Amino acid sequence: MHVVDLMTTDVIAVSPDTAIRDAARLMFRNRVSGLPVVDPMDRLQGIITEADFLRLEVAREEASGPSYEKVGQVMTDGVVTVNPETTVYEAAKIMTVQDIKRLPVVDGEERLVGIISRADIVALFTRPDEVIEDEIREDLIRRVLFVDPDELDVEVSNGVVTFVGEIGTRTEARLLEELARRLDGVIRIDSKLTWRIDDTA
Repeated sequence: MHVVDLMTTDVIAVSPDTAIRDAARLMFRNRVSGLPVVDPMDRLQGIITEADFLRLEVAREEASGPSYEKVGQVMTDGVVTVNPETTVYEAAKIMTVQDIKRLPVVDGEERLVGIISRADIVALFTRPDEVIEDEIREDLIRRVLFVDPDELDVEVSNGVVTFVGEIGTRTEARLLEELARRLDGVIRIDSKLTWRIDDTA
């Protein structure tokens, strides 16, 4: 699965000339913790987050810095981004290593096309087991492998997929396991499949 499959495309963004107060109101009203900053061509310039506002408040109270009015004066630049074809695994790894909550998604010309957040990735794990099982039976077993789903036992419990039964070849068994592993909401594969022909020998 790729970022394009999960990202939010209706992104609320601001420009470097947006007033800081207006950016704060947008964040509060829309219940988001950060706003991408773009130029008139939608090219990403930076991001303004709750952390930036916290720093502003500290500086204001301590009178330790100049007074800022525009987003461009306080935004974080050099933002870590991904492209639409980045895998969800890679995006999750970047968020973990960099300790960030969201990743702007940009095209080849650095234009903002979406945003993916930790919440988007967490949502993968909320898919009902019965939906996952139906997708495995109908999409993978029937339509990809051209096998009658009733020939195999498939059980999904809390995201753990268990396969039991005999399939045509060892390659088909491996393919089914790998494709199922990539489905949204799958935590682990427990395969007890056997095969009639070992075509890898």
